[in-house]
Amino acid sequence: MADVVTRAPGTAPSGLAPSGWLLAARQLRFWLTNYRRTWRGSIYSSVLNPVLFLGAIGLGLGSLVNAHHHLHGVSYLAFLAPGLLAAAAMETAVGESTYPVYGSLKWNKVYQAAVASPLRPVDIFHGHVLFVTLRLAMNSAIFLAVAAAFGAVQSKWMIAALPVAVLTGLAFATPIEAWAVTRTRDTSFTMIFRFFMIPLFLFSGVFFPITQLPGWLQPVAYLTPLWHGVSLCRALNLGTADLGQVAIDAGYLAALAAAGLLAGNRTYRRRLYV
Repeated sequence: MADVVTRAPGTAPSGLAPSGWLLAARQLRFWLTNYRRTWRGSIYSSVLNPVLFLGAIGLGLGSLVNAHHHLHGVSYLAFLAPGLLAAAAMETAVGESTYPVYGSLKWNKVYQAAVASPLRPVDIFHGHVLFVTLRLAMNSAIFLAVAAAFGAVQSKWMIAALPVAVLTGLAFATPIEAWAVTRTRDTSFTMIFRFFMIPLFLFSGVFFPITQLPGWLQPVAYLTPLWHGVSLCRALNLGTADLGQVAIDAGYLAALAAAGLLAGNRTYRRRLYV
């Protein structure tokens, strides 16, 4: 097969012993080197996304919401911004965990080159997860800065929404990446964007409380990782978070991210080893 390299699992060329995340850092360096050539395009979208959403919906539509609805003394902008932060993390995670993975396997053969080195499939997977984590942290920090400039930050605890947003993104990134590496065609990625990401974006509490959804749909929304990210980010911004909520929401997201890591360790090994 053209997209695999034959080598016994757990071995490395030249007798090098695997060294866990130190080898993953080598793969991370590749992604950082590649990003040096493309960062300008992504930085524009990272800044424009919060500016346009917070300006058009938070301030524009928000003026109508504030005039006709009571949000317990909270402006719609302050209500919306934490939800958009979590949703932006989801969007970044899905984007970085689909086509970049497929392209590295089928188009530019990056994975084949890496697995022919001392790197193991798990190192290749972990290296990309590290890169996605950095991208999530960067985009979330920019979003928080823009939200603060718009006056959407209501509590000093909003700074804790940065790691929460990163964790929300990882809850999507690791399972999707574990699945993406098994794909032999990229057509299924459009299904992820159209029938998974967009419905979550609209119906996970980003723009309105999910209590306004039909009763039968509310339990489904509660099960989505985006709702837990939105709920925790919003509670931090409004100063209403408590230890129980933090434990439930963060624990749920961490469990999904960990499950994705375990699944990815297996799917990368199966795909890149014969």
